[in-house]
Amino acid sequence: MKRFIKHKYFVLFYIFFFISSVLFSLTLDETISAIQAISPNKPTQFRWNPLFRNGVFTFGNHYGSFNVGNQEGESGYLLINNEIFNVPIPYNNGDTGVIVFPDEFVSAIKNTFTRLHEAEASRFRISTIIIDPGHGGRDSGAVGYLPENGRNKPVYEKDIVLNVALALRNRLSQTYRDKQILMTRDTDIFKTLDYRADMANAITVNENEAVIFISIHANWGSSPNARGYEVWHITTGHRRDLLADSRQNYSSDISAILNAMLEEEYTKESILLADEILNGFKQTFGDSFPSRGRKANDWFVVRNSRMPAVLVELGFVSNRQDAILMTDENGLQRLTSSLYNGIVNFIGIVER
Repeated sequence: MKRFIKHKYFVLFYIFFFISSVLFSLTLDETISAIQAISPNKPTQFRWNPLFRNGVFTFGNHYGSFNVGNQEGESGYLLINNEIFNVPIPYNNGDTGVIVFPDEFVSAIKNTFTRLHEAEASRFRISTIIIDPGHGGRDSGAVGYLPENGRNKPVYEKDIVLNVALALRNRLSQTYRDKQILMTRDTDIFKTLDYRADMANAITVNENEAVIFISIHANWGSSPNARGYEVWHITTGHRRDLLADSRQNYSSDISAILNAMLEEEYTKESILLADEILNGFKQTFGDSFPSRGRKANDWFVVRNSRMPAVLVELGFVSNRQDAILMTDENGLQRLTSSLYNGIVNFIGIVER
């Protein structure tokens, strides 16, 4: 009788052990869901290399890499950004061959991603980048001409800036998976200036978040010798109503002070953004493409956008060298890289 009782407890122990191992391990889909629950707005992805038996989870701009064991219970290293954890590593299930993720491993990666996400949320960040390709549709913008097959082929500003804007959006989207990259237009369609500014101002942000606005244009000059790039920001003396709907929360005197402080901050950030974009052009082109520098003007989309904003003139469609640069595939890539590098450098500065 005692032997039967012992045998019964022995069987129950192994049943409990088997159930525990099932309950305290997760499938790939369950692991991804656990990580994604930290923030639905940040994409979670998994990459697996069967040859080297290693995998990587990415969560926004963070990553967790690890090796996969051959059996349950193996310990190994989980590298999350620059942090190293010694935990039970995922292993191949002997019955199905699929990867199983131990609960302790999932907890380590989820808790660390959560901590990194909360640290990000508490510091200042650019949450949204708005790219505004000028003109469009019935509004061609500036028009130049290039010879082709014995004829003068028109070069339209609206086409140049849209091509650059689309390429810029794609590059920024790959780099900043946790930011919104928006365009005021992504096809050859006419959008009013009011629409562009209203779209930018309608973006909602959380505390410690901000939006930046980059309007892209091509220039035209009465002299065919005029060429080069330039970046414009709002004049330092211009005043906008930046408090918008929050104005009723303050007295008129306090509102005026807060509005002036915010205006000064946006102007400084606009100047910094302009300078970094100019540096991006310099970095790409060196002295082969002339810089016309940073300038100030109260352009409509700049003065009506309640955020740091700049207007970039890529070059002159009225100048043959610039027109060739802006219509050549390699030239468009270099212009895109100039804008991209400037924006990335600006974000790196303000988010630090």
